This record gives sequence, C-alpha cells and structure tokens, in this order.
Amino acid sequence: MTTINRSEHYTGSETAEAVAPAALAVKPSFFSTLMVLFKARVVSLLLFSAVGGAFVGAGGWPGLNVLGLTLVTGWLAASGASALNQYWERRSDATMTRTRHRPLVNGDIANPAWVPWVATGMIVLSVLIALPFSLALAFWLAAGAFIYVVIYTIWLKPRTVLNIVIGGAAGSAAVLAGAAAAGNWTTPAALLLALLVFLWTPSHFWSLAIVYRNDYARSDTPMLPVKTTPKTAAFWVFVHTAATALAALALGLDPALGLIYLIPVGLATVDMMVRNVRLLRVPSGKNARSLFMASNMYLTVVLVMACIDVVITAL
Repeated sequence: MTTINRSEHYTGSETAEAVAPAALAVKPSFFSTLMVLFKARVVSLLLFSAVGGAFVGAGGWPGLNVLGLTLVTGWLAASGASALNQYWERRSDATMTRTRHRPLVNGDIANPAWVPWVATGMIVLSVLIALPFSLALAFWLAAGAFIYVVIYTIWLKPRTVLNIVIGGAAGSAAVLAGAAAAGNWTTPAALLLALLVFLWTPSHFWSLAIVYRNDYARSDTPMLPVKTTPKTAAFWVFVHTAATALAALALGLDPALGLIYLIPVGLATVDMMVRNVRLLRVPSGKNARSLFMASNMYLTVVLVMACIDVVITAL
C-alpha cells in the first residue's frame, strides 16, 4: 500500500526539517491551529454548498431551524473528515511545500494521538444529531465523510489519477445533505446542483495541482498533472470546466430560478472559460493559479445567486 511505503521512509530527520522553519516563527494560537487542522476554509465552502442545497431543496427560504441544523451537522461532519484526512496524510504532507505548515507536520500539535478519536467522534455526533430530524440528512452526512476519508483519502488518492474525480462526490453529498435537511433532496434543482459541484471539483483541484506539480511529485501522489504533461492536464481541466458550465446554465432553467441567477452566472461562466483557454494555450503555473482562484469565485456566484433567486421566485 503506497501510504505505508511512504511512512516507512518517514524518518526523524525529515520531521526535524519540517519543524525547523516553524521553530523560528511565533507559535500560533490553539484556535488558529484548530482552524488549520479542521480545514476551516475548505469546510466553509462545503457548508456554503450545503446551504445552497437547503435553499434549492426548500424552493425558497428554508427557515432558521433548517439552516441551523445544516450548519451544525455539516460543520461537525466536514471538520471531522478534514482532520482525519490530515492525520492520514501527515507524512506525505511533510514532503510538500504547500502543506508543511499543517499542525500535524510542523509540531504545533505535538501529540496527534487524540486527533482520529476526536475527528471520528465529530462525524458520529453529526449523524446522531441529524437522525431525529431526517434519516436522509444523516445518510448524506455519513456518506460525505466516508467518501472523503475512506474512498478518496485512503483508497484512491495514493493509487489513481481519478482520485479527485470520484472524491468530488463528497462535495455533492454536502449539497444533498442541505437539501435533505430542508426535506426535499430529490428535487431536480438539488440533484443538478450536486452534479455541478461534482463536475467542478476536478477542474478546481487539478488547477491547483498544476501549480504545485513538483510538490505532488515529491509526495508520490498520482494527481493528474504529475502523470501527464501540463498541456494534457490543462485539456482535462477544460473538459470538466465546460461540463460544470453546462450544469450551471442548466440549473438556471429550473422553474425555481431564472434571469436573476442566469445573468451573473453566465458572466462568471464566460470569465471561467476565457481563463481555461489561456491555460490551454499556455499551461503555466500563473495561468493555473488564476483559474484556481476564479473557480472559487465561480462556485460562490452560483451558490449565492441560486439562494437569492429561489427566494425571490418563491415570493
């Protein structure tokens, strides 16, 4: 198993090299350390996706109770899964410039033995909280965590370039969890939004992987840009972005949405495709980073406008 082989070569000297730069810096607060451990920025995007699912599932304003349930259970499940991901990947993280700052690598958390127990407990707690309200919500919370930790992190990521293609289903589970909290995860708009997030994820992460291609190569992680040429990687990013754009525009055809959604999303789609064409022409780290940053904004625009439009249409 690839991850075991890497751990066999993880020595004390490598730990010292990873921790040495951190020793020169001011030690972050415990709160800041937890924010990194639980991947607060990534989790916030997942929560936003879940909120978008709640709005389209409700076909309008879902209510404070639904939003509260979505945010609390979603945060517990996503944060727990993120911490388990970091715990499992702490050795490969030590080989990458991008991830050497993480607290399980640089020594901010000196004894990580508690991390998997607390993280697993958070996931279980999220499911237990959800069960009295919605069996479907509990299922999608558990499914999202399982896909991210077991399917993506442990099984696929060290083995195949398709890791993030399938792993993107974890983001789709967040959307469906929000829609389930609103009582209607099978609505076409919720399913289409979940598909959009699924298609968006590979282009988003492959753009980042192009920027950090050498990092992933050092960690022996078979991300697509490591196993192909930058030109080929840029082509597959384009394919997934185009599919994402089609899903985003198709979502606007749902009766619960309309021009209030389509106009800004259409403009954002044009911007994304232009950045993709630039990356295809010149598959550089600069263009890949530009596309990666824009992909964050793109998903934000889709989710914000979907929430606004379903509320206005429902009035």
